[in-house]
Amino acid sequence: MTTPPKVQTEKIRCDACPVLCFIAEGRSGACDRYANHDGELVRLDPLTVVEQTLGADGRLVPFLDHGGGEEWNGDLLQSTRNFVTAVGAGTTYPDYKPAPFIVSQPVGDADMVTVVTEGIFSYCGVKVKLDTDRHIGEERAIVRVDAEPIGHVMTSEYGSRMLSLGGVEHLTGGTKKEGRVTCAALLALCNREAVELQVDGGATVIVEAGKAPIINGNAERLMRVGCGSAAIGMFATQWAPHVDEVVVVDDHITGVLTEHQSGKLLGIAPSGIKLNGHRSTPGRYFRVAGPGIGWGGTDIEDPLTILGPFKPKVAWPGLRLLMVSTTGEQWAYFELDAELNPVSATIPEALKATVERLAENCEPAMCSVLFMAGAGGSLRAGVTENPVRLTRSVRESLTYVSCGGAEAYVWPGGGITVMVDVLEMPTNSFGYVPTPALVAPIEFTLRRDDYERLGGHVKQIRPIDEVLAASPGARRVGQAQSQPWPTDNRHFRWSDKGGTGE
Repeated sequence: MTTPPKVQTEKIRCDACPVLCFIAEGRSGACDRYANHDGELVRLDPLTVVEQTLGADGRLVPFLDHGGGEEWNGDLLQSTRNFVTAVGAGTTYPDYKPAPFIVSQPVGDADMVTVVTEGIFSYCGVKVKLDTDRHIGEERAIVRVDAEPIGHVMTSEYGSRMLSLGGVEHLTGGTKKEGRVTCAALLALCNREAVELQVDGGATVIVEAGKAPIINGNAERLMRVGCGSAAIGMFATQWAPHVDEVVVVDDHITGVLTEHQSGKLLGIAPSGIKLNGHRSTPGRYFRVAGPGIGWGGTDIEDPLTILGPFKPKVAWPGLRLLMVSTTGEQWAYFELDAELNPVSATIPEALKATVERLAENCEPAMCSVLFMAGAGGSLRAGVTENPVRLTRSVRESLTYVSCGGAEAYVWPGGGITVMVDVLEMPTNSFGYVPTPALVAPIEFTLRRDDYERLGGHVKQIRPIDEVLAASPGARRVGQAQSQPWPTDNRHFRWSDKGGTGE
């Protein structure tokens, strides 16, 4: 029996990114975004359309999932406004061609144009905010995934630790493995997946957007309401009737009620307490202990270790002492014995209620992931033949920038450097190319006459109804409740002559 010869299917070349994959029939490229289907290059991810649904009374019908998981329910009795996002749209690479979609739609008396493209970003990263008092590592400490450096610890903010991850130096400036690991970690974080990070000389942290940070295996619960000094000020009046002294333990500013100005103004008598550390101003102490994952972000588990002996000429037997952390999660109550030593005692219910009030005022701990990237000249060329005019138009508030329909913060200064909360974007908004780089959606919305003045690719404009009709498999998602509608007039500066971008 003769074996039939193998039929060699012709591969096609994908030009959607610099890798230029040759893709066989029925296979996808290295990015898993484009595939060969019957000899044609097809985009695997569907074009994503954000819908703003209006009820019969004209009011917005709320969506509950930040624009991600809740699909359109098909209720034809509700009217909708549509916004074509860049998610699933494709890129401008190799950069000589216009953006994949340039969409027009009427808004009131104006004709609006949205230029839609997925940018290939080598100059990109994420800023991560971790709501915790725990010490995760020294400032500037390297952050690693699978032993590869992908970023560093930034300056702490009020009640939060900050990380800067990614960037072109990690994506393309190190080893191939460092670039691959960095790209994979950024992609997972931006698509709201959990990533385990190791901080040199510090903690292991699991980060997932919208979820509590997990530090050394323990999930954080609360973000502090204030530093030790601020907590004293906020709760001084509630503590004064029930206790003689309060110490709020904090790695940065530990507060002492009787020495604090709020205690003095309330007429609380001195207690004779002595604290270790550096006294800054009355009732405020720095460096009472080392940084760590214990009380108030310090390295202590026993709060009495930060106290010296009480002054015998001031303190008295029976003095009531409350020690509490900045989140109220750790607390201890003592009374001084005849030798003026603190002895653990049963806390009065009224005093315990104030500790619970302190914890109640702390918000739930959460990880925030903000994608940050610079829109390069090639991406801007997909909008206009003279890219600098787009930059100027954004500066003049003639052009509104969004990412997956979510409002993007545009940094001041040159270029178009954007930052956006990934929780406000549709799920799975991000992809990658193995150069390595992230692929992220970006949209530019402006009036049609302003777009013409920019030297935009006017011949490529298509009405939104035509785009939607040609995309029957488009994914429709609800708009995040907190997001403004991208074509609302309030985003734009209107003028009689419009904007030239000059």
